[in-house]
Amino acid sequence: MDVRAISKDKLPSRYVTEGPARAPHRSYLYAMGLSAAEIAQPLVGVASCWNEAAPCNISLMRQAQVVKKGVASANGTPREFCTITVTDGIAMGHQGMKSSLVSRDVIADSVELTMRGHCYDALVGLAGCDKSLPGMMMAMVRLNVPSIFIYGGSILPGSYRGRQITVQDVFEAVGQHSVGAIGDSELLEIEQAACPSAGSCGAQFTANTMATVAEAIGLALPYSCGAPAPYEMRDRFNFASGEKVMELIARNIRPRDIVTRKALENAAAVVSATGGSTNAALHLPAIAHEAGIHFDLFDVAEIFERTPYIADLKPGGKYVAKDMFEAGGIPLLMKTLLDNGYLHGDCLTVTGRTLAENMEHVAWNDHQDVVRPADRPITTTGGVVGLRGNLAPEGAIVKVAGMSELKFSGPARCFDSEEECFAAVTGRNYSEGEVLVIRYEGPQGGPGMREMLSTTAALYGQGMGNKVALITDGRFSGATRGFCIGHVGPEAAVGGPIGLLKDGDMITIDATEGTIEVAVSEMELAERARSWKRRATDYQSGAIWKYAQTVGPARDGAVTHPGGAKETHCYADI
Repeated sequence: MDVRAISKDKLPSRYVTEGPARAPHRSYLYAMGLSAAEIAQPLVGVASCWNEAAPCNISLMRQAQVVKKGVASANGTPREFCTITVTDGIAMGHQGMKSSLVSRDVIADSVELTMRGHCYDALVGLAGCDKSLPGMMMAMVRLNVPSIFIYGGSILPGSYRGRQITVQDVFEAVGQHSVGAIGDSELLEIEQAACPSAGSCGAQFTANTMATVAEAIGLALPYSCGAPAPYEMRDRFNFASGEKVMELIARNIRPRDIVTRKALENAAAVVSATGGSTNAALHLPAIAHEAGIHFDLFDVAEIFERTPYIADLKPGGKYVAKDMFEAGGIPLLMKTLLDNGYLHGDCLTVTGRTLAENMEHVAWNDHQDVVRPADRPITTTGGVVGLRGNLAPEGAIVKVAGMSELKFSGPARCFDSEEECFAAVTGRNYSEGEVLVIRYEGPQGGPGMREMLSTTAALYGQGMGNKVALITDGRFSGATRGFCIGHVGPEAAVGGPIGLLKDGDMITIDATEGTIEVAVSEMELAERARSWKRRATDYQSGAIWKYAQTVGPARDGAVTHPGGAKETHCYADI
């Protein structure tokens, strides 16, 4: 499409570049070296979550430069800016993790404010670590200007004594070290080998799960989310994304044309098919919320229940994201799901074509076993399961990919913070058969809904991953494996049943039936509720306190504002 002459009559940038009254505004643009011709073109925000906190983000600034070249080649004027990101691998296992989920909404808010303040006409967003992916997609849907999402790419797997390893192996090695299974030198060897390049955690943890979502939901170009970060071929996708966003402006194709109910169902299907992170059940409702679509935990779980598990990816399987890309990428996975009736093919995507049209020339690859055909799956139901019962009336979620036993029953052992439970685990102060309960870690109670990877990985490293269960109103990392149930709602901080449990209460979890129950009568729970008192947190000021004042339940995505359904105007139409 010829996009050389896009009128600014209805574009946001007309407020800062058009007419005599905007001479002062234009003077700032001239000061940065722009020409009159560039000022007259559409202004495209190129937002990245670049920082030096972790390998997930370190390549994003370089990739953004290529995006800008693509925008400029199609007669747009790119304007680069950065937003924050909190990297879970560094924040994990201590108070820093309370910042993680909060950062998702801060990312969305800061991108919104930058776009609004400077009246940019379109957005290309680059993200690396876990919460930056949904945060960037939330901003796109909220603003509703033509947008394309770019994933910075996964890290390459490490090599340790002849086998592939990821950061998951390092967390589990801590557990092995705690019981004397490995020594200091071996732990050091593992930690130095696990992360050999730039890029996000390499298995189907949260970052790669949400990258898969980005292609399936239609906000990213096909194949773009699979290429690892160090691959120079990523520049083709970056350049093409910059070019393509200009076409989206010309055709007025916006995120809410793409992110529909059907597209959200497609996104949930690929999470299930890949045994992806349980965090997707938090982020998909949040993205839907920005579009004014009600799509909660139970809607996500319904898709999980009817979608087969077909991608043999870590942590439940044996391959990493690089392997799936080289086998045929996310389109290979989507093609077999589409052919077998698990995806809606009529959904519009950022290519300007439908998902089915994008898949027309994708051929099945018989010379790989990373992805199974959808009619010959690893398991017939998905790798992630929603749960509900008297212990979780607002739902809970568990990843079952790679698990052989889907039922567990045992006495509760209650902890009121992750630190308490981690201390018990590292000190081996727990018993086989128990259900470890970590509460007051929900969106309000944490505040911030921390992930519990340090604890779950330590259990697995001790060889106890399948011998105890763990439930929490907090979250689990995409790297978590074992019988671990998160997002239990209502959370303890608002008086949910998880906060009423006592040591010894018998808990039964059935991931086949989708239930989570405690053997305590309704009358007894009501009696306990009468004596329950709200607890104050340590966060009585600052960003985390502010988050706790506005955040909603996990069932609805732990969102912090009323969403698209309550809009009286949309930024794209100012």
